[in-house]
Amino acid sequence: MQFHLSAVDEKLRYDTHENNPENAGYRAFLSQVFEPVIAQIGKGDKGLDFGCGPGPTLSLMFEEVGYSVDLFDKFYANNLEVFERQYDFITATEVVEHLREPRVEMDRLLGMLKQGGVLAVMTQMISEKVDFASWYYKNDPTHICFFSKKTMYYLAKQWGIKVTFFGDNVALFMA
Repeated sequence: MQFHLSAVDEKLRYDTHENNPENAGYRAFLSQVFEPVIAQIGKGDKGLDFGCGPGPTLSLMFEEVGYSVDLFDKFYANNLEVFERQYDFITATEVVEHLREPRVEMDRLLGMLKQGGVLAVMTQMISEKVDFASWYYKNDPTHICFFSKKTMYYLAKQWGIKVTFFGDNVALFMA
């Protein structure tokens, strides 16, 4: 882990993010994951926004249409009790690329899903079209692992579940 930022430096980087629930552009960005999840869940379902960041917005979007959503973020909402609960849906929006142990964390999230639940992952995925050397996404020092659709298919196969893609950057795993 010698090449990873310290926790202090990592948080300082996140503190520069402008995740403002009042920002229409940010809400439109999050709609890429919000819309596909809404289409899969039922009235009264309970969710978790994993990696909610300094300005939880996706959870607010769900709450505005009647869903209850718990928050977890290791820096901004470090509520470890969420890991003892079961959820109908879990969102991990622009967070998996930051994980030091992505498989461990994603296995844990999948294990928290109720039968029929949805794990929504949004991340910039690498593809054959991407020239890694010039790819802007890798230049963020907090981005330490990268995913592709092939990676997501592999995880779904390992978990014995289905994955569906929405656009280039959203994967929904159906438990």
